[in-house]
Amino acid sequence: MFDAVRNNKKIVQIFLALITLPFAFWGVDSYVRGAGAGNDYASVGDSKITPQQFQEAWRNQMDRARQQLGANFKQEQFDTPETRMAVVNSLIDQRLLLLEAHKGRLGASNALLVDIISSMPSLQEDGKFSRARYEAALRAQGMSPDQFEAQLRQDLTMQQLVGAVADTGIVSTASAEMMLRIKSEERQVAELRLLPEQFAGDVKLDADAARKFYDENQKLFQIPELVRAEYVVLSLDGLLAQITVSDAEVKQWYESHKDRYQQNEERRASHILITASASAPDADKAKAKAKAEEVLKEVQKSPARFAELAKQYSQDPGSAANGGDLGFFGRGMMVKPFEDAVFAQKQGETSGLVQSDFGYHIIKLTGIKGEKQKPLDEVRAEIEGELKRQGAQRRYAEVAEAFTNMVYEQPDSLAPVVEKFKLKVQQSPMLPKKPPAQALPSLGPLGNEKLLQALFSEDAIKNKRNTDTVEVAKNTLVAARVAEHKPAALRPFDSVRADIETMLKAKEAAAMAKARGEAKLAELKGGQDKVNWVLVKSVSRLQGKQVSPAAMQAIFRADVQKLPAYAGVELPNNGGYALYKIVAVKPLDTVDADKRRIVQSDYVAMTAQEDFAAYLAGLRQRYKIEINKAAIEAKEQR
Repeated sequence: MFDAVRNNKKIVQIFLALITLPFAFWGVDSYVRGAGAGNDYASVGDSKITPQQFQEAWRNQMDRARQQLGANFKQEQFDTPETRMAVVNSLIDQRLLLLEAHKGRLGASNALLVDIISSMPSLQEDGKFSRARYEAALRAQGMSPDQFEAQLRQDLTMQQLVGAVADTGIVSTASAEMMLRIKSEERQVAELRLLPEQFAGDVKLDADAARKFYDENQKLFQIPELVRAEYVVLSLDGLLAQITVSDAEVKQWYESHKDRYQQNEERRASHILITASASAPDADKAKAKAKAEEVLKEVQKSPARFAELAKQYSQDPGSAANGGDLGFFGRGMMVKPFEDAVFAQKQGETSGLVQSDFGYHIIKLTGIKGEKQKPLDEVRAEIEGELKRQGAQRRYAEVAEAFTNMVYEQPDSLAPVVEKFKLKVQQSPMLPKKPPAQALPSLGPLGNEKLLQALFSEDAIKNKRNTDTVEVAKNTLVAARVAEHKPAALRPFDSVRADIETMLKAKEAAAMAKARGEAKLAELKGGQDKVNWVLVKSVSRLQGKQVSPAAMQAIFRADVQKLPAYAGVELPNNGGYALYKIVAVKPLDTVDADKRRIVQSDYVAMTAQEDFAAYLAGLRQRYKIEINKAAIEAKEQR
């Protein structure tokens, strides 16, 4: 079953991106047992999507969006019933696939989990799986091995069904060729742009136009409500400075984890490579081997000239200039035939020909570093950092709830938590109620929609009370209070009159350009071509950057049975109007096999994606699905 996944990785990734939100780590069995209460967000058959599962998926989805969008991330876009419904639907799709997998007795064995986890490069040390790295990586993500392995098992189980669907996409060579011909057709066009500035002198505004716009659009001229806040931050990183580690603790850790600080044997080698890839024809391999044998004879005749001969003959661009020197390396860092030869040699010994997927090697062993234990002084800083991080994690887990309770129970001041938890009161600049998304990162811990909403609440402004604590990032809690408040106000008309008039004139000039362009297009189509065309260019669907997307659609929608043909399009953002004269059409002469295969691959992915959507729709018909719309439409989800 996993063959379909391996053979169609790209398509599988597309499907998983369509339906995957990070799992909430309850395991496949918990998904099919049917546990749940009346406040569940949805049910699929007897299986429930619980509030806890929804909240986990919701938070993870927001974290992913924040990472992807950066400064453009806008948290309020998630605070709508539509986006919450999207999360629920994604969880329903996951559940459907897992239920089908369970029904078909699909799953991932423990042996497969071990194989995949142990082969992850980030979890290896000196080419071997490191349990310590594995546990450290999971701690950094706030996960246990059981949680991670449950998630991985679910992903692999779901991939089996996805892979089976991915294997159904079939597109003929003839269809791919036809699509390639359509995309590759070139149309030679001349262009003329009618720009708003050409009509600026003709624009005449009514005397009261600016005032009328101001009165009808006063929301555009509001000075937003502002607050200045004082706040405190309780974070894991902040607690690190409060943690101390004794020499005895460092030594005890070192003694109990010596296996982590074992430095494996390393060897240094130089080589001469005559390249011959594994997929090369036999004749090419034989030629490369004959060349390597000639070089080997020279090396054996003059061993001291190894570096000189490597510079002369080696076809490895990374080491030839250095006399073939590869530096020190451990096991697992080189291809196996090369590694086996090196670790079987004696110091100063030169090998015979060693064949790998890269070709034929002649190897000289130039150095050996034996296996040894790293001394404590060498790893002391690493151990201290690890112990401080563990201590801070324990401390954070101990005080986070107490910090939250104290902020709530003593709402008139932040001083109690500052004194108890050794924190610092920080001051913010004046903050708008709804800052633009790109400004949020500059606000630091206060760049959080939920915290800003709390600061502008009646309880914070009128009653002068602390906000509730808000988790603004992982292991980071913030509480704030209003130090100064300025209500919203309307900018005076006289201060914005000039800007309004400039905007209205630009809008009217763009409308004039559009009207003139549409009239000219009608004349052109009627046979009256008295235009001084400029900017002749060739455009195709494969190279769509020569013109805007709207212009591309207009050019290729035009009827070219009779040339010249004409097209026109309004340019975006009040940019005017563009006219196009199509003077020639050039179809694709010959079909490039590589390009056809690429188009065929994309076409297969598209059709398979449609099949997958139909498959999910079929599953939704097969299972009874109920959605708790009241829970989804609730305002507060976090």
